[in-house]
Amino acid sequence: MSEQDNANAVRAREHAEPVERRNPVPWLLGLVAAALAVWGVSYFLLNPALGLGSDSGATSGGTGTVAATPATPNGALLFTSRCASCHQATGEGLPGVFPSLAGSEWVNGDPKVVARILLLGVTGKITVAGSTFNGSMPAFGTTLSDAAIAAVASHVRSSFGNHSAALSADVVKAERAAIGSRTAPWAGEDELKRP
Repeated sequence: MSEQDNANAVRAREHAEPVERRNPVPWLLGLVAAALAVWGVSYFLLNPALGLGSDSGATSGGTGTVAATPATPNGALLFTSRCASCHQATGEGLPGVFPSLAGSEWVNGDPKVVARILLLGVTGKITVAGSTFNGSMPAFGTTLSDAAIAAVASHVRSSFGNHSAALSADVVKAERAAIGSRTAPWAGEDELKRP
């Protein structure tokens, strides 16, 4: 064997050419990946809190008309996703910052006023259960349909120790029409108490 052949043999032994092997993906891994894909798609299609389901009835294209919702919105889910960050999951609010919904005279009072509050929000002084708050509540009239607003209001009016009648989408629709083109929030309790 020549020196060149010997060097080639050593090089071949130390730096072997790569060889493609047959290593198929285990069938169990493929099954898990397919199951996760099906779960992910169904999660997004069936979860109404993501806006793809029943609470996605926001106003359409700036025309002021509200798109119809295919099913009745879930008030509890809407409360959790839109209201619980301030009013807390228990409806007790944060003392001095966000008012309690439990036993609130506003929640249990005139359904029209509840609809107005949810449609335009409130900025300014409001007294709830003897405590005065001076903050701001966001408006939901441009992001939620009449049915969704009625659903969340009905949930609040029947939860947290409240026992008031449900709010219908017709009441919300009538209040939306009465408000007209107004976009400014209500200026505290004084304006809300006006007929």
